[in-house]
Amino acid sequence: MENLVRKLTFNLWYYQRPPWDTGISPPELVDFIATHPPGRALDIGCGTGTNAIALARHGWQVTGVDFARRAISIARRKARQAGVQADLRVGDVTKFTDPGPFDLVLDIGCFHSLPPNTRQDYTRNLTQWLAPQGTYLLYAFFKSEGENGPGLLPADVELLSEHLTLVSRQDGSERGIRPSAWLQFQRHLTVP
Repeated sequence: MENLVRKLTFNLWYYQRPPWDTGISPPELVDFIATHPPGRALDIGCGTGTNAIALARHGWQVTGVDFARRAISIARRKARQAGVQADLRVGDVTKFTDPGPFDLVLDIGCFHSLPPNTRQDYTRNLTQWLAPQGTYLLYAFFKSEGENGPGLLPADVELLSEHLTLVSRQDGSERGIRPSAWLQFQRHLTVP
């Protein structure tokens, strides 16, 4: 029931403009695109497709997935209007089965919004999605131990680090409200 309410809530947000949907790709992604050759990319929780479209414009073969049907509908329209190809799908990222491999898995705000009991499934999927030496680029905000709602705890970063190598971390704040970070991981050469 809780998952149904979450899906409904997110879909309803997309009948307006959700506060997280700025329509602008963040400079961290723009820098990544400028310093890496195009390949295959997976945009997790792609919303209305802003970042999937930015990647496609720069030659990336992009798959975007989001569980909000309304968001994917808008993303498909925006991609057509932009004249780019992107495979935009409605789906649950904890059950998404496209094995990749993807050179880039981008997650801006999805992982930290997942219920804690589904994060292990998502993390396991990352090793299947990422190509050897593939990059996982994650933007997330943090919460305090015991705080309800979305956000990462140090244990979540440790969980990711069990499967991936942390390459860089750039700390900041989410709209000046709470601590956040851009985390760049790379797939281990061999999966433990």
